[in-house]
Amino acid sequence: MTTANSRPLLGCIADDFTGATDLANMLVRGGMRTVQSIGIPSAEVAAGLDADAVVIALKSRTTPVAEAIGESLAALQWLREQGCEQIFFKYCSTFDSTAAGNIGQVSEALLKALGSDFTLACPAFPENGRTIFRGHLFVQDQLLNESGMQHHPLTPMTDANLLRVLQAQTRLPVGLLRYDVIAQGVDAVRTKIAELRGQGIGMAIADALSDADLYTLGAACADLPLLTGGSGLALGLPENFRRAGKLRDLDAASLPAVPGGEVVLAGSASLATNAQVDAWLEAERPAWRIDPLALAAGEPVVDQALAFARNQQDTVLIYATSTAEEVKAVQRQLGVERAGALVETALGEIAQGLRDSGVRRFVVAGGETSGAVVKALGVQLLQIGAQIDPGVPATVSSGGEPLALALKSGNFGGREFFSKALGQLAGGQS
Repeated sequence: MTTANSRPLLGCIADDFTGATDLANMLVRGGMRTVQSIGIPSAEVAAGLDADAVVIALKSRTTPVAEAIGESLAALQWLREQGCEQIFFKYCSTFDSTAAGNIGQVSEALLKALGSDFTLACPAFPENGRTIFRGHLFVQDQLLNESGMQHHPLTPMTDANLLRVLQAQTRLPVGLLRYDVIAQGVDAVRTKIAELRGQGIGMAIADALSDADLYTLGAACADLPLLTGGSGLALGLPENFRRAGKLRDLDAASLPAVPGGEVVLAGSASLATNAQVDAWLEAERPAWRIDPLALAAGEPVVDQALAFARNQQDTVLIYATSTAEEVKAVQRQLGVERAGALVETALGEIAQGLRDSGVRRFVVAGGETSGAVVKALGVQLLQIGAQIDPGVPATVSSGGEPLALALKSGNFGGREFFSKALGQLAGGQS
């Protein structure tokens, strides 16, 4: 078990792998030494923990509600056993889960388990263009349902009104913590929270237009047992622990350099990842495209991709990225779940084959793809390092031979992210 000096202060549960990494990135930026576990850590892993914050990455965003709740409660129990003082439930900054509503129902279950009656829900991430005003979520200057997220192949979002979306997912009354209150500062937010609790509100959507709003919310919620939101809401949490004299004065972002080969694997169909693939192709760098229909037909796609990668002198991109229209066409033929599973399994097997060939640095685009890759590579714990792009840090695996990984949500990163990430992973701490 952890020692008194290394006992984690903040315990986090994330509903996907890249979301977990995104959150860990925020905590490291705030000065918290952070590790990310792929699933609930084993006893062996737990015995070696030395961190201010632990982020448990689940794959619960699109699983059946009962399964998502069960896994989240098990993660909560483990985090409480480590002595974590506050719990953070992290979901996507576009607030997407299944139509049945994993976000609301998991939040409700966590609240009950903690014996609490109130939490905030705030997916805002202004640095990446996600803001909330009067309870409506914007992506850049567009409402969520006009941002492209309405076409997401797994979790389409057709309503920008988060109060309406969340209320459909929980039995608890949902309220709003408006921007005009947040603009008045920490004391005004605390007063409003007390008022909402008095009205029987169990969850409140919190507006946020800037990082300053998120720092205000973080300070105002230092005593809440549970917070829920996107990674942006975690911005203000490290300072709460620092103010209480509980944070160590260490370089939270330090990582070792990892020698070896490198590769980029992309499975996301998001606009950002499509643009990153386009940038790679325009630079005439070597790339191999995975065809889901060829996989379904039993063609040796994995072997072909591995042979291609091994015959190149330069770093390769192996991708299944497609436009929304192409994805839907494949899904009509194969079904949504089978199409996604085929690609994820193939990319995981390719990652495994490349590791066996000496590749040690992996840039991976897409939450589901990242989950498949880390599972295939047998990664259980990640040390979190410096940020590459907003929401995406460099990481190095713990236990066994180290691997350097950049695990990117499909929607994150600039157009030249792949090259930028490769450069940072090659250099270790930057």
